[in-house]
Amino acid sequence: MIKIKIIFISLIFLLANCGFSPIYMKNTNDNFSIENVIYNGDRDLNNFLKTDLKKYKNADASKKIYIEAISEYKKIILTKNTAGKVTNYKLVAKVTFLIKSTNRKINITEERIIKTLDDKFEEARKERAIKQNFALSISNKLWSELVIN
Repeated sequence: MIKIKIIFISLIFLLANCGFSPIYMKNTNDNFSIENVIYNGDRDLNNFLKTDLKKYKNADASKKIYIEAISEYKKIILTKNTAGKVTNYKLVAKVTFLIKSTNRKINITEERIIKTLDDKFEEARKERAIKQNFALSISNKLWSELVIN
């Protein structure tokens, strides 16, 4: 008898919801679409941004957004050892989006500190993966800014 009551009460809690709905689950793609982006700056970062921003293109949207993206990527030396060999880098990706329809400017910056690896090929692969993650994060932040405003 107690087991049935516990199961019944737990079912009530599991089936009832509080009205919470995630912001990304709403069908916001119907409102506007990122149609055309003009890219200037770092070629690799722009290519990653281009592939990430394609998912926000919607032919049925009523509002079309045209953007100019100016990207800048820096690899800054932070520390060196006693022999003068670099031990830590700071990777900085900064993208300025100029929204043409509203003349609005959105600046998004991503930073990460990495250690130098002995294998330069592995270090280049790691840096490329970080750059790809930067682009994904920047495109998500841009979309959030556009959805909110």
